[in-house]
Amino acid sequence: MIINNITISNLDEEIKSRLQKRAEKHGRSLEEEAREILPMALIENYEYSLNLATIIEQCFANLGDFELPEIPGEPIRIVSTFEE
Repeated sequence: MIINNITISNLDEEIKSRLQKRAEKHGRSLEEEAREILPMALIENYEYSLNLATIIEQCFANLGDFELPEIPGEPIRIVSTFEE
């Protein structure tokens, strides 16, 4: 395997700060976080899921498995019949 190094010069401080915060959030180094982000940004035909359930699942995936209690469904409102 050939390993290539890259250096990014003149990286905006705001971008660097946001990358650092994102890396810390995911428990990664700056380099690891960049390696995670680059393939997603560069893969052709990459489709970003706008499915809210998927996005929420990805946000909490690193917390491990846990069960949430089932909340019974209730009617949102009583339907008016307009009868006398």
